[in-house]
Amino acid sequence: MRNSPDGLLRSEATRQRATFLELFLDLVFVFALTRISARLIADFTDGQRGVYAGLGQALLLFLALWAVWSVTVWSTSWLDPDAPIVQTVIIMTLVGAMTMAVAVPHGFGARASLFAITLVTLQIGRVVFFHVAGHGRPDPQQSIRIMFWFGLSAPLWVVGGLVNDGTARGALWTLAVSIDYTGLFFGWPTPRLGAQRLGVQMIAAEHLAERYQQFLLIALGEAIFVIGLAFSGSEFHTDQTGGFVLALASTVLLWRIYFHVAGGMLDVAIGRSRNPARLATDMAFAHMVMIAGIVLTGVGFELFIAEPLGHLPATWLIAIFGGPALFLAGRAALEYQVFGRVSRSRVAGLLALGLLIPAALHLLPLTAGAVAAVVLLGVATADARRSRHRSPETPTPPY
Repeated sequence: MRNSPDGLLRSEATRQRATFLELFLDLVFVFALTRISARLIADFTDGQRGVYAGLGQALLLFLALWAVWSVTVWSTSWLDPDAPIVQTVIIMTLVGAMTMAVAVPHGFGARASLFAITLVTLQIGRVVFFHVAGHGRPDPQQSIRIMFWFGLSAPLWVVGGLVNDGTARGALWTLAVSIDYTGLFFGWPTPRLGAQRLGVQMIAAEHLAERYQQFLLIALGEAIFVIGLAFSGSEFHTDQTGGFVLALASTVLLWRIYFHVAGGMLDVAIGRSRNPARLATDMAFAHMVMIAGIVLTGVGFELFIAEPLGHLPATWLIAIFGGPALFLAGRAALEYQVFGRVSRSRVAGLLALGLLIPAALHLLPLTAGAVAAVVLLGVATADARRSRHRSPETPTPPY
Protein backbone atom coordinates (compact mmCIF):
# COMPACT_ATOMS: atom_id res chain seq x y z
CA MET A 1 0.00 0.00 0.00
CA ARG A 2 1.60 3.26 -1.09
CA ASN A 3 1.55 6.52 0.82
CA SER A 4 -1.31 8.55 -0.57
CA PRO A 5 -1.09 12.23 -1.42
CA ASP A 6 -4.72 12.50 -0.34
CA GLY A 7 -4.91 12.86 3.42
CA LEU A 8 -8.19 10.92 3.52
CA LEU A 9 -6.78 7.70 2.11
CA ARG A 10 -4.93 5.15 4.17
CA SER A 11 -1.16 4.95 3.89
CA GLU A 12 1.53 2.60 5.13
CA ALA A 13 1.80 4.67 8.31
CA THR A 14 -1.93 4.38 9.10
CA ARG A 15 -2.80 2.12 12.00
CA GLN A 16 -4.04 -1.28 10.86
CA ARG A 17 -5.84 -2.05 14.11
CA ALA A 18 -9.41 -0.87 14.71
CA THR A 19 -9.65 2.48 16.45
CA PHE A 20 -11.39 2.94 19.78
CA LEU A 21 -14.12 4.90 18.03
CA GLU A 22 -14.81 1.96 15.72
CA LEU A 23 -15.01 -0.39 18.70
CA PHE A 24 -17.35 2.09 20.37
CA LEU A 25 -19.58 1.92 17.30
CA ASP A 26 -19.70 -1.87 17.61
CA LEU A 27 -21.34 -1.54 21.03
CA VAL A 28 -24.41 -0.14 19.27
CA PHE A 29 -24.64 -3.23 17.12
CA VAL A 30 -24.39 -5.46 20.20
CA PHE A 31 -27.55 -3.75 21.39
CA ALA A 32 -29.15 -4.07 17.94
CA LEU A 33 -28.55 -7.84 17.87
CA THR A 34 -30.14 -8.21 21.31
CA ARG A 35 -33.26 -6.41 20.04
CA ILE A 36 -33.48 -8.72 17.03
CA SER A 37 -33.06 -11.77 19.27
CA ALA A 38 -35.79 -10.51 21.60
CA ARG A 39 -38.16 -10.11 18.64
CA LEU A 40 -37.46 -13.66 17.48
CA ILE A 41 -37.85 -15.17 20.94
CA ALA A 42 -41.25 -13.51 21.23
CA ASP A 43 -42.24 -14.83 17.79
CA PHE A 44 -41.31 -18.40 18.75
CA THR A 45 -43.13 -18.28 22.08
CA ASP A 46 -46.16 -15.97 22.04
CA GLY A 47 -47.17 -16.44 18.40
CA GLN A 48 -48.73 -12.99 17.97
CA ARG A 49 -46.96 -12.30 14.68
CA GLY A 50 -46.43 -15.92 13.69
CA VAL A 51 -43.04 -17.57 13.45
CA TYR A 52 -42.58 -17.27 9.69
CA ALA A 53 -43.78 -13.68 9.47
CA GLY A 54 -41.58 -12.80 12.44
CA LEU A 55 -38.55 -14.45 10.85
CA GLY A 56 -39.05 -12.53 7.63
CA GLN A 57 -39.44 -9.23 9.43
CA ALA A 58 -36.41 -9.83 11.66
CA LEU A 59 -34.36 -10.75 8.60
CA LEU A 60 -35.19 -7.48 6.84
CA LEU A 61 -34.29 -5.45 9.94
CA PHE A 62 -31.06 -7.40 10.36
CA LEU A 63 -30.07 -6.91 6.71
CA ALA A 64 -30.66 -3.17 6.95
CA LEU A 65 -28.44 -2.91 10.04
CA TRP A 66 -25.77 -5.13 8.49
CA ALA A 67 -25.65 -2.92 5.38
CA VAL A 68 -25.01 0.13 7.58
CA TRP A 69 -22.21 -1.64 9.45
CA SER A 70 -20.55 -3.23 6.42
CA VAL A 71 -20.38 0.01 4.39
CA THR A 72 -18.87 1.73 7.44
CA VAL A 73 -16.23 -0.99 7.81
CA TRP A 74 -15.38 -0.87 4.13
CA SER A 75 -14.97 2.89 4.33
CA THR A 76 -12.61 2.77 7.32
CA SER A 77 -10.55 0.02 5.66
CA TRP A 78 -10.08 2.26 2.62
CA LEU A 79 -9.91 5.66 4.31
CA ASP A 80 -7.88 6.92 7.26
CA PRO A 81 -10.08 6.32 10.36
CA ASP A 82 -8.17 9.04 12.25
CA ALA A 83 -9.13 11.74 9.72
CA PRO A 84 -11.66 14.16 11.32
CA ILE A 85 -14.10 13.79 8.43
CA VAL A 86 -14.07 10.00 8.72
CA GLN A 87 -14.49 10.16 12.50
CA THR A 88 -17.47 12.47 12.08
CA VAL A 89 -19.08 9.95 9.72
CA ILE A 90 -18.50 7.17 12.27
CA ILE A 91 -20.23 9.25 14.96
CA MET A 92 -23.14 9.94 12.58
CA THR A 93 -23.37 6.19 12.02
CA LEU A 94 -23.34 5.51 15.75
CA VAL A 95 -26.26 7.89 16.37
CA GLY A 96 -28.26 6.61 13.40
CA ALA A 97 -27.65 2.93 14.13
CA MET A 98 -28.65 3.40 17.77
CA THR A 99 -31.91 5.03 16.68
CA MET A 100 -32.59 2.14 14.30
CA ALA A 101 -31.80 -0.39 17.04
CA VAL A 102 -34.21 1.28 19.46
CA ALA A 103 -36.91 1.02 16.78
CA VAL A 104 -36.30 -2.70 16.10
CA PRO A 105 -38.83 -4.18 18.61
CA HIS A 106 -41.64 -2.34 16.77
CA GLY A 107 -39.76 -1.96 13.49
CA PHE A 108 -42.69 -3.38 11.52
CA GLY A 109 -45.30 -1.56 13.57
CA ALA A 110 -45.43 1.77 15.35
CA ARG A 111 -41.71 2.47 14.81
CA ALA A 112 -41.51 1.46 11.15
CA SER A 113 -41.34 5.03 9.88
CA LEU A 114 -38.64 5.91 12.42
CA PHE A 115 -36.54 2.92 11.36
CA ALA A 116 -36.91 3.60 7.63
CA ILE A 117 -36.42 7.38 7.72
CA THR A 118 -33.38 7.02 9.98
CA LEU A 119 -31.88 4.42 7.65
CA VAL A 120 -32.36 6.56 4.54
CA THR A 121 -31.17 9.74 6.25
CA LEU A 122 -28.07 7.96 7.53
CA GLN A 123 -27.12 6.24 4.29
CA ILE A 124 -27.63 9.28 2.08
CA GLY A 125 -26.51 11.81 4.68
CA ARG A 126 -23.13 10.10 5.14
CA VAL A 127 -22.39 10.19 1.45
CA VAL A 128 -23.46 13.83 1.06
CA PHE A 129 -21.53 14.96 4.12
CA PHE A 130 -18.40 13.14 3.07
CA HIS A 131 -18.58 14.48 -0.48
CA VAL A 132 -19.14 18.08 0.67
CA ALA A 133 -16.75 18.12 3.64
CA GLY A 134 -14.08 16.28 1.66
CA HIS A 135 -14.49 18.56 -1.39
CA GLY A 136 -15.07 15.55 -3.59
CA ARG A 137 -12.09 13.62 -2.30
CA PRO A 138 -10.96 10.96 -2.74
CA ASP A 139 -13.31 9.68 -5.47
CA PRO A 140 -16.27 11.86 -6.49
CA GLN A 141 -17.48 9.26 -8.97
CA GLN A 142 -17.87 6.71 -6.18
CA SER A 143 -20.18 9.11 -4.33
CA ILE A 144 -22.31 9.37 -7.47
CA ARG A 145 -22.47 5.58 -7.80
CA ILE A 146 -23.58 5.06 -4.21
CA MET A 147 -26.09 7.92 -4.33
CA PHE A 148 -27.57 6.50 -7.52
CA TRP A 149 -28.33 3.17 -5.82
CA PHE A 150 -29.50 4.69 -2.55
CA GLY A 151 -31.76 6.92 -4.62
CA LEU A 152 -33.41 3.79 -6.03
CA SER A 153 -34.04 2.15 -2.68
CA ALA A 154 -34.78 5.21 -0.51
CA PRO A 155 -38.37 5.80 -1.73
CA LEU A 156 -39.18 2.15 -1.12
CA TRP A 157 -37.87 2.32 2.44
CA VAL A 158 -39.75 5.54 3.23
CA VAL A 159 -43.05 4.56 1.63
CA GLY A 160 -42.82 1.13 3.27
CA GLY A 161 -42.33 2.79 6.64
CA LEU A 162 -45.33 5.06 6.18
CA VAL A 163 -47.92 2.60 4.85
CA ASN A 164 -50.24 0.96 7.36
CA ASP A 165 -50.43 -2.41 5.63
CA GLY A 166 -47.86 -4.90 6.92
CA THR A 167 -47.89 -7.01 3.75
CA ALA A 168 -47.22 -3.97 1.56
CA ARG A 169 -44.46 -2.86 3.92
CA GLY A 170 -42.82 -6.26 3.73
CA ALA A 171 -42.94 -6.28 -0.07
CA LEU A 172 -41.55 -2.72 -0.39
CA TRP A 173 -38.76 -3.32 2.11
CA THR A 174 -37.84 -6.65 0.51
CA LEU A 175 -37.40 -4.86 -2.80
CA ALA A 176 -35.41 -2.08 -1.10
CA VAL A 177 -33.06 -4.57 0.57
CA SER A 178 -32.60 -6.38 -2.73
CA ILE A 179 -31.57 -3.14 -4.43
CA ASP A 180 -29.18 -2.19 -1.61
CA TYR A 181 -27.44 -5.55 -1.61
CA THR A 182 -27.28 -5.78 -5.38
CA GLY A 183 -25.46 -2.46 -5.45
CA LEU A 184 -23.16 -3.47 -2.60
CA PHE A 185 -22.30 -6.85 -4.12
CA PHE A 186 -21.63 -5.62 -7.65
CA GLY A 187 -19.90 -2.36 -6.74
CA TRP A 188 -22.83 -0.01 -7.45
CA PRO A 189 -22.83 -0.24 -11.29
CA THR A 190 -24.05 3.07 -12.65
CA PRO A 191 -24.78 4.27 -16.21
CA ARG A 192 -21.65 5.79 -17.85
CA LEU A 193 -19.55 5.31 -14.70
CA GLY A 194 -19.68 1.54 -14.49
CA ALA A 195 -19.02 -0.33 -11.24
CA GLN A 196 -16.29 -0.05 -8.64
CA ARG A 197 -16.15 -1.56 -5.19
CA LEU A 198 -14.93 0.49 -2.26
CA GLY A 199 -11.20 0.18 -1.73
CA VAL A 200 -10.46 -1.30 -5.14
CA GLN A 201 -7.29 0.82 -5.41
CA MET A 202 -6.04 0.11 -1.89
CA ILE A 203 -7.43 -1.72 1.09
CA ALA A 204 -6.13 -2.39 4.60
CA ALA A 205 -6.44 -6.18 4.63
CA GLU A 206 -5.47 -6.59 8.27
CA HIS A 207 -7.97 -3.97 9.40
CA LEU A 208 -10.84 -5.36 7.34
CA ALA A 209 -10.15 -8.93 8.48
CA GLU A 210 -10.03 -7.85 12.11
CA ARG A 211 -13.34 -6.01 11.80
CA TYR A 212 -15.07 -9.12 10.42
CA GLN A 213 -13.60 -11.21 13.24
CA GLN A 214 -14.65 -8.65 15.84
CA PHE A 215 -18.24 -8.53 14.64
CA LEU A 216 -18.49 -12.32 14.74
CA LEU A 217 -17.23 -12.21 18.32
CA ILE A 218 -19.91 -9.59 19.00
CA ALA A 219 -22.53 -12.04 17.75
CA LEU A 220 -21.12 -14.76 20.02
CA GLY A 221 -21.21 -12.26 22.88
CA GLU A 222 -24.87 -11.57 22.13
CA ALA A 223 -25.55 -15.33 22.28
CA ILE A 224 -23.86 -15.45 25.68
CA PHE A 225 -26.06 -12.53 26.78
CA VAL A 226 -29.15 -14.50 25.75
CA ILE A 227 -27.89 -17.60 27.59
CA GLY A 228 -27.20 -15.68 30.78
CA LEU A 229 -30.49 -13.81 30.66
CA ALA A 230 -32.48 -16.99 30.08
CA PHE A 231 -30.78 -18.93 32.88
CA SER A 232 -30.73 -16.09 35.42
CA GLY A 233 -34.49 -15.79 35.00
CA SER A 234 -35.09 -19.53 35.48
CA GLU A 235 -35.61 -21.57 38.65
CA PHE A 236 -32.15 -23.15 38.35
CA HIS A 237 -33.67 -26.62 38.10
CA THR A 238 -31.39 -29.46 37.05
CA ASP A 239 -32.79 -29.61 33.53
CA GLN A 240 -32.45 -25.84 33.10
CA THR A 241 -28.90 -25.99 34.40
CA GLY A 242 -28.21 -28.70 31.85
CA GLY A 243 -29.56 -26.44 29.12
CA PHE A 244 -27.37 -23.60 30.35
CA VAL A 245 -24.22 -25.77 30.25
CA LEU A 246 -25.17 -27.17 26.84
CA ALA A 247 -25.71 -23.68 25.40
CA LEU A 248 -22.34 -22.48 26.69
CA ALA A 249 -20.61 -25.54 25.26
CA SER A 250 -22.30 -24.98 21.89
CA THR A 251 -21.14 -21.34 21.86
CA VAL A 252 -17.55 -22.47 22.49
CA LEU A 253 -17.87 -24.91 19.59
CA LEU A 254 -19.09 -22.14 17.28
CA TRP A 255 -16.06 -20.06 18.27
CA ARG A 256 -13.73 -23.03 17.72
CA ILE A 257 -15.13 -23.89 14.31
CA TYR A 258 -14.93 -20.30 13.09
CA PHE A 259 -11.37 -19.58 14.15
CA HIS A 260 -9.98 -22.95 13.12
CA VAL A 261 -7.39 -22.00 10.46
CA ALA A 262 -9.53 -20.08 7.92
CA GLY A 263 -11.17 -17.72 10.41
CA GLY A 264 -7.77 -16.56 11.62
CA MET A 265 -6.20 -16.07 8.19
CA LEU A 266 -8.55 -13.61 6.51
CA ASP A 267 -5.92 -10.88 6.17
CA VAL A 268 -3.42 -13.22 4.50
CA ALA A 269 -6.08 -14.45 2.06
CA ILE A 270 -7.08 -10.89 1.12
CA GLY A 271 -3.43 -9.96 0.68
CA ARG A 272 -2.81 -12.95 -1.62
CA SER A 273 -5.98 -12.52 -3.68
CA ARG A 274 -5.82 -11.45 -7.32
CA ASN A 275 -9.02 -9.47 -6.70
CA PRO A 276 -8.95 -8.40 -3.04
CA ALA A 277 -11.98 -6.09 -3.28
CA ARG A 278 -14.17 -8.91 -4.60
CA LEU A 279 -12.84 -11.41 -2.07
CA ALA A 280 -13.42 -9.00 0.81
CA THR A 281 -16.97 -8.36 -0.42
CA ASP A 282 -17.68 -12.09 -0.58
CA MET A 283 -16.25 -12.50 2.92
CA ALA A 284 -18.70 -9.88 4.15
CA PHE A 285 -21.61 -11.96 2.86
CA ALA A 286 -20.16 -15.16 4.39
CA HIS A 287 -19.91 -13.42 7.76
CA MET A 288 -23.43 -12.06 7.38
CA VAL A 289 -24.76 -15.63 7.02
CA MET A 290 -22.69 -16.88 9.97
CA ILE A 291 -23.82 -14.03 12.23
CA ALA A 292 -27.46 -14.59 11.29
CA GLY A 293 -26.91 -18.24 12.18
CA ILE A 294 -25.41 -17.34 15.56
CA VAL A 295 -28.32 -15.02 16.39
CA LEU A 296 -30.81 -17.74 15.46
CA THR A 297 -28.82 -20.32 17.44
CA GLY A 298 -28.98 -18.00 20.47
CA VAL A 299 -32.76 -17.95 20.13
CA GLY A 300 -32.67 -21.76 20.22
CA PHE A 301 -30.63 -21.57 23.44
CA GLU A 302 -33.34 -19.43 25.04
CA LEU A 303 -36.02 -21.92 23.99
CA PHE A 304 -34.42 -25.07 25.40
CA ILE A 305 -33.18 -23.35 28.59
CA ALA A 306 -36.65 -21.96 29.36
CA GLU A 307 -38.57 -25.14 28.45
CA PRO A 308 -36.01 -27.98 28.43
CA LEU A 309 -38.45 -30.85 28.98
CA GLY A 310 -41.59 -29.35 27.51
CA HIS A 311 -43.29 -29.97 24.19
CA LEU A 312 -41.10 -29.29 21.15
CA PRO A 313 -43.05 -27.35 18.48
CA ALA A 314 -41.77 -28.16 15.00
CA THR A 315 -41.02 -24.48 14.39
CA TRP A 316 -38.50 -24.48 17.25
CA LEU A 317 -36.20 -26.61 15.10
CA ILE A 318 -35.82 -23.59 12.81
CA ALA A 319 -33.76 -22.05 15.62
CA ILE A 320 -32.26 -25.13 17.29
CA PHE A 321 -31.15 -26.83 14.04
CA GLY A 322 -31.46 -24.00 11.52
CA GLY A 323 -29.15 -21.64 13.40
CA PRO A 324 -26.17 -24.06 13.43
CA ALA A 325 -26.91 -24.99 9.82
CA LEU A 326 -26.75 -21.34 8.71
CA PHE A 327 -23.50 -20.92 10.62
CA LEU A 328 -21.93 -23.99 8.98
CA ALA A 329 -23.08 -22.84 5.53
CA GLY A 330 -21.47 -19.43 6.00
CA ARG A 331 -18.32 -21.02 7.43
CA ALA A 332 -18.08 -23.36 4.43
CA ALA A 333 -18.29 -20.35 2.10
CA LEU A 334 -15.54 -18.61 4.08
CA GLU A 335 -13.32 -21.68 3.87
CA TYR A 336 -13.73 -21.71 0.09
CA GLN A 337 -12.86 -18.02 -0.07
CA VAL A 338 -9.66 -18.59 1.92
CA PHE A 339 -8.47 -21.96 0.59
CA GLY A 340 -10.47 -22.59 -2.59
CA ARG A 341 -11.99 -25.77 -1.13
CA VAL A 342 -14.54 -26.91 1.45
CA SER A 343 -13.85 -29.52 4.14
CA ARG A 344 -16.04 -32.60 4.10
CA SER A 345 -16.84 -32.07 7.78
CA ARG A 346 -18.77 -28.88 6.95
CA VAL A 347 -20.87 -30.68 4.33
CA ALA A 348 -21.36 -33.67 6.64
CA GLY A 349 -22.52 -31.38 9.44
CA LEU A 350 -25.07 -29.70 7.20
CA LEU A 351 -26.35 -33.03 5.92
CA ALA A 352 -26.59 -34.43 9.44
CA LEU A 353 -28.68 -31.50 10.66
CA GLY A 354 -31.02 -31.87 7.70
CA LEU A 355 -31.40 -35.65 7.93
CA LEU A 356 -32.00 -35.58 11.68
CA ILE A 357 -34.99 -33.23 11.49
CA PRO A 358 -37.68 -35.99 11.20
CA ALA A 359 -36.32 -37.79 14.25
CA ALA A 360 -35.84 -34.54 16.18
CA LEU A 361 -39.56 -33.77 15.89
CA HIS A 362 -40.17 -36.44 18.54
CA LEU A 363 -37.49 -35.22 20.97
CA LEU A 364 -37.58 -32.89 23.94
CA PRO A 365 -36.22 -29.36 23.37
CA LEU A 366 -33.13 -30.05 25.50
CA THR A 367 -32.45 -33.29 23.65
CA ALA A 368 -32.78 -31.56 20.29
CA GLY A 369 -30.27 -28.94 21.48
CA ALA A 370 -27.92 -31.75 22.52
CA VAL A 371 -28.20 -33.33 19.06
CA ALA A 372 -27.26 -30.04 17.40
CA ALA A 373 -24.33 -29.68 19.82
CA VAL A 374 -23.12 -33.21 18.97
CA VAL A 375 -23.11 -32.30 15.28
CA LEU A 376 -21.03 -29.18 16.02
CA LEU A 377 -18.71 -31.27 18.20
CA GLY A 378 -18.25 -33.69 15.31
CA VAL A 379 -17.25 -30.86 12.98
CA ALA A 380 -14.81 -29.42 15.55
CA THR A 381 -13.32 -32.86 16.22
CA ALA A 382 -12.82 -33.49 12.50
CA ASP A 383 -11.06 -30.12 12.23
CA ALA A 384 -8.72 -30.98 15.11
CA ARG A 385 -7.93 -34.42 13.68
CA ARG A 386 -7.20 -32.95 10.26
CA SER A 387 -4.84 -30.37 11.76
CA ARG A 388 -2.84 -33.06 13.56
CA HIS A 389 -2.24 -35.00 10.36
CA ARG A 390 -1.54 -32.12 7.97
CA SER A 391 1.10 -29.47 7.75
CA PRO A 392 -0.10 -25.85 8.13
CA GLU A 393 -1.92 -24.59 5.03
CA THR A 394 -1.23 -21.40 3.14
CA PRO A 395 -4.27 -19.42 1.98
CA THR A 396 -4.95 -19.93 -1.73
CA PRO A 397 -8.02 -17.84 -2.55
CA PRO A 398 -9.79 -18.90 -5.77
CA TYR A 399 -9.61 -15.37 -7.26
